[in-house]
Amino acid sequence: MENEPNEPQQKCWCDVGHTMKHHACHGSGGALYFVGFLGALYYYLTTATSFLAGVIGVVKALLWPAFLVYGMLKYLGM
Repeated sequence: MENEPNEPQQKCWCDVGHTMKHHACHGSGGALYFVGFLGALYYYLTTATSFLAGVIGVVKALLWPAFLVYGMLKYLGM
């Protein structure tokens, strides 16, 4: 069996000056989104007054970053 040619190494934006073959960048953004999702889900479900409001609350909990950015841009007047 012959040696396979070296595969090009991929760079990750978080590894300045380092190259690794199989590397994942830090995943704290996903954890932050998940915690925010749980908090938003809890809030929307506990304040829902009907089943439809609960369903809409689940959708809002999934999209909470969009609401956050929209509110911030509206507050800043952009």
